Amino acid sequence: MNVRSLSALSLAVAFAATPLPTLAQAMPGTQASSLRPVHRTLPHTDMIRRAWAAGTRDATGRPGPNYWQLWMDYTIHASFDPASGMVTGRESVVIHNPSDSAMTKIQLRLDQNLFAPNVPKLVSLPALTDGMEISRMAFNGQEVNLNPPPQRRGRGAPPPAPVLGAYGLDLTTAYVTLPDPIAAHGSGTLEADWSFRVPPVPAGVRGERMGAWGDSLYEVAQWYPRVAVFDDLRQGGWDTDPYLGPSEFYNNFGRFDVTIDLPAGWIVGATGVLQNPEEVLTAKARQVLSHALDADTTLTVVSADERGPGNSTAEGNRLSWHFVADTVGDVAWATSNQFVWDVSRATIPGRGPVPINILYLPGNAQRYADAGPTVRHALEFYSKLWMPYAFPQETIVDGPEGGMEYPMFIMSSVGAADHETGHEWWPMMVGTNETWYGFMDEGFNQYMNILSRDDRTGQPMDLDGQGQRYGRTSGDEHEAPLMWDANYGGPMYSFQAYSKAPMMLSALGGVVGDTAVWRAMSAYAKAWRFKHPSPWDYAYFMDNALGKDLGWFWYSWLFTTDAVDGGIQNVSHDGARTTVTVRQGGDMISPVVLKVFLASSGPPVVPPDNARMTSDTTAIVRWPADVWFDGSRIFDAVLDFGGRQVTKVMLDPGCRFPDRDITDNVWPTDPSLGEQQGRGGGFARFGGPRCYGSS
Repeated sequence: MNVRSLSALSLAVAFAATPLPTLAQAMPGTQASSLRPVHRTLPHTDMIRRAWAAGTRDATGRPGPNYWQLWMDYTIHASFDPASGMVTGRESVVIHNPSDSAMTKIQLRLDQNLFAPNVPKLVSLPALTDGMEISRMAFNGQEVNLNPPPQRRGRGAPPPAPVLGAYGLDLTTAYVTLPDPIAAHGSGTLEADWSFRVPPVPAGVRGERMGAWGDSLYEVAQWYPRVAVFDDLRQGGWDTDPYLGPSEFYNNFGRFDVTIDLPAGWIVGATGVLQNPEEVLTAKARQVLSHALDADTTLTVVSADERGPGNSTAEGNRLSWHFVADTVGDVAWATSNQFVWDVSRATIPGRGPVPINILYLPGNAQRYADAGPTVRHALEFYSKLWMPYAFPQETIVDGPEGGMEYPMFIMSSVGAADHETGHEWWPMMVGTNETWYGFMDEGFNQYMNILSRDDRTGQPMDLDGQGQRYGRTSGDEHEAPLMWDANYGGPMYSFQAYSKAPMMLSALGGVVGDTAVWRAMSAYAKAWRFKHPSPWDYAYFMDNALGKDLGWFWYSWLFTTDAVDGGIQNVSHDGARTTVTVRQGGDMISPVVLKVFLASSGPPVVPPDNARMTSDTTAIVRWPADVWFDGSRIFDAVLDFGGRQVTKVMLDPGCRFPDRDITDNVWPTDPSLGEQQGRGGGFARFGGPRCYGSS
């Protein structure tokens, strides 16, 4: 036996003599674990470091002194043939580059190619087409080669000379290489001719972003070659993520001048303001629209009995509808020869009334009876909550798409109308990247929809329970953190994009108060109005607006899938003092919030400084999250109400902090909590009990 073997044997004997830790001792978050990591700062990736170094953003969460973004000037002429469902278009887009970098290529988005059979997608589509055919492109007047030679480079060889060529035109993201780049602080003009068939959608089946019902109603969106975002965050500037279906958009702001030519008798609703009503509308329709901002009721512009040229529209063979939309990220439209057209209004604080156009099929009149009041409430409520609605009109249209948003234009049922209207704030006014960070778009919207629902039904706005409910999801291996690119969010994409942010903001309200969150969110929206914030901008802006360093909060909610998992471990009495031992088993920390019930008689109640009396014998007592900064999992909350006896204690009475087991949140133990938890009680589901602490 050699020395090395002897040493190994000795080491093995030593290990054998040392008791191995039990599973409970080895697992974090168990009773035996005494310390946990407390992360109090946000990780900074290369993209935010680049922006800070360039001065385009800073740690206040506001746009920096060198902030810039592209501006687009689109001119689009499209012709539509209802019989075949074909859209044929040509566009000219002037790309204004205010950055300090030259653009050696133009990245394009061709979303219609999602419907081509061999294109990668994460959705099951009700219909497939040939996608978008690009028949011509030109840049600054020079023809673009639509079939350029492959860009190959041999080992050690210099890069090939760039050609003016388009690559990837059969995918949802393509690019045009530029031998003569768009100079920094310069501009260039791209032209394109294209065509596609609007995907047909069977009756009763939901479309994917757009679609046709038979040959009489068409919803048309993501329908023209769109220049992708070039920003200060990404290496190389361009956003190159493909369009896969579920995750939506990240768009440049600009001005759109759009003309749509189609047969007379077909009504068109679209993003933008109609520029030529006298050419496409009847005198009667123009007369009704002239009173749209004066009436409190819904007016009918075109009725179900008014059909065909000279009745639903102006006379003629074909008509050209001309729309202009300024400072928007996209345009969409819908058309039908069967539309009923109603108009209502919303009164925007600080701006006055704006029209709401409602386009629907006659057979759906009952379904759309509440469309005007629903959209009106959403526009007015969110204008007060965040900032005034900035656009000159809003249109809601009937069709196969049950809920989808575009600037001042939503394809929606009435049931989804509040949510889709909410998108006019994010991403239509606050230009978030919802492809990567869906929670800043869908999630923020879901949060404010809760508030709007309560306001619309005359209920107090109540977010209790939302934050606690996350405890049931935390730990699921399918869940991606909010900072994960949502385009690749996996099987729990909907939870990541839609559901978690309301829980996060409920928890934030549990830390600083809901009204403080609303004020800070409003200031954030105004600071980034028609700009492109990142999650770091949001988190740091909120810290500054709230006057608190919340790095510990953002770290857990944005970068992890942790939970608090709090519970009352013990309660003891020592004379006038009661000690409540609180344990947090998870790796997320939160404030300690107790609802304390006192005896109905005894010495006068003298509340401690950190208590707020809610009645003569109940109080809410709070300790900040700082009590956990040393990594402990146990905190002794000492209560002294001047000698008045403590009879009952609830932990997290507002149900704001993630907790998978609420049965240990009440002392003395309440057996009914187990039954509530089994039914979903205490976890704030719609239609169920919101929170055990509210009773």
